[in-house]
Parts: sequence; C-alpha cells; structure tokens
Amino acid sequence: MYPGPADPDLGTFVRQLELALRERGHELELAVLDRRAGGKRRYAELALRARAAARRFRPDVVYAHFLVPAGLIASRVEAPLVVTAHGRDVRNVGAIAGVAALTRRVVKRASAVVAVSDYLRRELEAKVHEARGKTHVIDMGVDTERFGTRSGDMSPDLVPSPAFLCVGSLTERKNVVRLADAFARLGDGSLTFVGDGPLRARLEGREGVSVVGRVPHEEIPGWIARADVVCQPSLIEPLGQALLEGMAVGRSVVATRIGGPPEFVPPEAGILVDPLDVDGLADALRGAAALPRPNEAARAAATVHDVRRQAERIEAILSAAAGRRA
Repeated sequence: MYPGPADPDLGTFVRQLELALRERGHELELAVLDRRAGGKRRYAELALRARAAARRFRPDVVYAHFLVPAGLIASRVEAPLVVTAHGRDVRNVGAIAGVAALTRRVVKRASAVVAVSDYLRRELEAKVHEARGKTHVIDMGVDTERFGTRSGDMSPDLVPSPAFLCVGSLTERKNVVRLADAFARLGDGSLTFVGDGPLRARLEGREGVSVVGRVPHEEIPGWIARADVVCQPSLIEPLGQALLEGMAVGRSVVATRIGGPPEFVPPEAGILVDPLDVDGLADALRGAAALPRPNEAARAAATVHDVRRQAERIEAILSAAAGRRA
C-alpha cells in the first residue's frame, strides 16, 4: 500500500514513515503497489519489483508492511527481514485457507515483527505462536508538524456546528451507517465523510450529511481543522490513524473501544464507544462536541505518537536486524 495517482489516500501511513526514515539519513529503495485496482495480479507485479529492487540496491535489511502477501514476497529477498502487521493481515489468519501457514513462514523468517497496537500484538501471538518474543508494538505515528498546525484553533465557518468528521473507507467495518444513524438523532450540526466505498449510497442524501469522496492526504489536515469532532466508531480498529491525526490537530474524538484506540485516547481527549450501540454513539457525539475546542489534551496525547519518534524506534529494530547479518 502506497499513495499513487489513482489512489492518493492509499497507504499514506507508509509514505510518512518512509519520509521520516529518510530524514534520519537512511537510503531506501521502494517496491510498492500504489493502486487498489488489479486484483491478485498486483502481487505478481510486486514480487517482480521486489526482486529487481533487491538486485539493484542490495539492501542491508528488508522492511515490509503486511505479513501476507507483502511480507511473504519480502521473505524471498536475501537480507534480514522486519515486517509490520497492520490488522487485516492478522485477521486473515484462520479466516482464509492457507494464510496461517504462510504467515507462520513469514514470522519464522523475520528477525523482528512489529504490530501497530498492543491489541494487534496479542491477536497475532495468539494465532501465530512463533511471533511470541519477537513482536514489538510501534504504531505508524502522526506527523505532528503538519497536523499540529495552529489552524486547528480556528472556528469552523464552512459547515454547521457541531461539525463531525469521519475519514476512511465507507465499509461495514468502519461502521459508517450506524454513525450516520446516530448523528440523525442529534437534530443539528453536520457530518462529513471523507472517503469512498460500497456504503456510499446509504449515506448520501441524508440531512446534514455530506460525502466528499477520497482526497489526497495533504488535504486531510484542512478537513480536520474545519471539524469539531473526528469520529471512528469502527467495528474493530487495529490502530485508528485518523483519530491520531484528529487529536494532533486538537480535535476531540469518538472512537471504538474495540482494538487499538483505548491505548492512546484518554478520557480528556474523547469518548470510547460500543460500536453496535447507536444510542450510546449518539450520546458520545454529544459528549465529544461539548469538550474543549481546541482540545489540548488530545493534542498532547498525539504528540507521544509523532512519526519522527516512531521512525527512531523502527530504526533501532532495523539496525539490530542488519547487525545480526554482519
């Protein structure tokens, strides 16, 4: 996953970590997929790119994102392997035939594994015992210099207040229909969805709701700055990247309590919800809208997850893996 011309929102968290590692003086050669289209044929293309990059670059260490298929492809390169698990790759273990065996192969081959939340680490280690003792918890971080702009202190003057924002795919897992149903119970304000997906038609046309589609990641800080509250009440959320970004701008959040968000959303920064409880979600929207704006507690909590700090931690793991090869 990596942002490309057709899908500028794809894998933006990988791109920002790449830039932070480059800032630290590292040379990186990319072998990435930058589009959603193409089906499984894309993975054959990725394998060809990885082999070509390895021949050209001769890496000290290979760093892959997602256990299978990217980690599996990376495991064939003659270099130490570090791989980050992001969520869907772990949930596929036991859900899709053959993935468990392939995941075990990747984990055994890897010098180290990274999970983006402790929730995900526990799930991975429960499913793949080989991950025990070699899995670190490091999220993908947030660019607090870009998202921490003081423009977040401005009042929203383009949308009715309270202004709620949801950034992400319009899918069942993201729980967007229940979010829209909960918003309807408030009777005022606005709800904006930045993203696209199969549930778009069930959101469009509702009073106070707008769907703007996918936008380049560079535009996300502006959308957050116009909002009062950032919402991500997913059925499950291994991390919650949009929540971190919202908090970095100084916005209160409404977040699922299933997955990673309880690890970084303190009570002063937002409200955790049962994603299946529409009444509770409506109450959470009201409660979050009543929190301070800007929310300095949210901003402070996000600072701990600055991408430059996370890059430093990843750097230590990559260096240790490369050192073992020497």
